[in-house]
Amino acid sequence: MKVSVQSRTLEIDETYVAEPPAEIRDQIRAYDRGDRRAFDLSVTTPDGLTGDVMAAMTEIPYGETRTYGEIAAAVGSAPVAVGQACGRNPVPIVVPCHRVVGSDGTLGGYSAAGGVATKRRLLEFESRRAGPGSVQTRLPTGREGPRE
Repeated sequence: MKVSVQSRTLEIDETYVAEPPAEIRDQIRAYDRGDRRAFDLSVTTPDGLTGDVMAAMTEIPYGETRTYGEIAAAVGSAPVAVGQACGRNPVPIVVPCHRVVGSDGTLGGYSAAGGVATKRRLLEFESRRAGPGSVQTRLPTGREGPRE
């Protein structure tokens, strides 16, 4: 199914989500308006590394990032393999692969439509919404953005 987020069209494989497409769309629209920070959807993750990485990505709070290396350490793998698993994420946004970045501050890749530009837009959107008093992180644009 195609969904619109931050003026970008993303493809979500709704077969990985237990709830009906209308519920998925409603929650994604709420996220896009800034009214939702986490999804209340039941996602089935595949066995193996991709599923382990997806589970780790769901633990990254709104407005925060983790590096490929941090995820790799959590799942017992290598950063490159984590990047590849992120690229296989069938439910971007719902499982926030956009929140995984390089240790040097680079964004890495993004398999959804618009690629890295979409990833940057999502991270900037979340950093603006995360609110005052939150921890600061340097986005690859060089500007400071809040982290929860």
